[in-house]
Amino acid sequence: MSTQAIESLSEDTVRRIAEERDEPEWLLETRLNALSALETAELPDVIQTPGRRWTDLEALDFEKLVDPLNQSDATERSAGDDGVVVLPFTEAFDEYGDVIEAHFGSVLDPEHNYLTALSVALFTTGTFVYVPEGVDVEDVTVRAEMNSRSLFSQTLVVAEESSSVTILESIESGDEEVGDDRYFSNLVEIVAGENANVQFGSLQNLDDDTYTYSLKRGDVGTYGTVDWIESNFGSKLTRSDVESELNGDGAESQIVGTFFGTDDQHFDINARVWHQAEHTTADLVTRGVLDDVARSVYEGVQDVGNDAWNTSSYQRENTLMLSDDAEADASPKLIIHNHDTEASHSATVGQVDAEDLFYLESRSIDSHTARNMLVEGFFVPVLEEIAVDEFREDVEELVFERLQ
Repeated sequence: MSTQAIESLSEDTVRRIAEERDEPEWLLETRLNALSALETAELPDVIQTPGRRWTDLEALDFEKLVDPLNQSDATERSAGDDGVVVLPFTEAFDEYGDVIEAHFGSVLDPEHNYLTALSVALFTTGTFVYVPEGVDVEDVTVRAEMNSRSLFSQTLVVAEESSSVTILESIESGDEEVGDDRYFSNLVEIVAGENANVQFGSLQNLDDDTYTYSLKRGDVGTYGTVDWIESNFGSKLTRSDVESELNGDGAESQIVGTFFGTDDQHFDINARVWHQAEHTTADLVTRGVLDDVARSVYEGVQDVGNDAWNTSSYQRENTLMLSDDAEADASPKLIIHNHDTEASHSATVGQVDAEDLFYLESRSIDSHTARNMLVEGFFVPVLEEIAVDEFREDVEELVFERLQ
């Protein structure tokens, strides 16, 4: 899938962004290389069924959506422990420039596709999280508001040996009037060292005039763990990719996803894990609800490499339809290159069970309340997988708001 060039985007634009942020030369070169890659880079692949492409990224008018020199956000960052570093990139280069240079782009290739290259070339906001060896911290939060037509964000998490961190990130639209359509891009890289444990929760609740692209990828070292919680409730069109590379023996990853679509929202949700080493474990769990004429498409990939002996990999995705006009498609995949593997995958699409609904209504519960109770119950197995109370409560509140 290809896209057209953005005529208003130039090398001078990229240089101006870098100069205003007083960035080091190596990052400017990374930005310029990403800019050059736009000439040949392809859009992300999308699921296609006979006669249909479910997500039409080619229809996005980036000339209209992208306004690189007028990006604006209000972001609050907090950390409850003095041992962890949580800073915007502009404040982190002086003291931690070597760490950032060593790891920026090491997990997620800036030129991976057209949208990643565009984001790396133009990002103006983002967060650097550094957890030194042996540090254990639970309450790192990053809460952002988008106040411009377009916003490009970059996050880098480096967790050293035997460290542990829980990060909660959220994005919503601010009150600024910026026109009809918006574009938000969010790239996240996690480097988890030996025996490190990283939990990363992301909650997207942007307004329904926004097109959203996010790609989050973790590099998990020996006996390390990277667990993702990915919740999408807002945006007109959401393309969300969450990926883990299990590169060390005994590495583990869990990807928990939730989404709730109403009106004409469209969700393109993808979860992928690569087992590259021995004794690795992965668990992919996603549940979503669709109402009105909302649509979703899901792809889950478990790729077990030749050297990934004694692998355990599980995947399940369930979508609940509240409307006859909603649409969903799911494509779980197993790619196995090693016979010493225990793996399974499943996906279901269905409506509220008529017998369950009748049972509740027969006990004097009105149909609307009964339906809402069943939807809330549908999310319970996923919510139980979310170990962070604050994040779980935020998701429960958004589900409740949608049902009302």
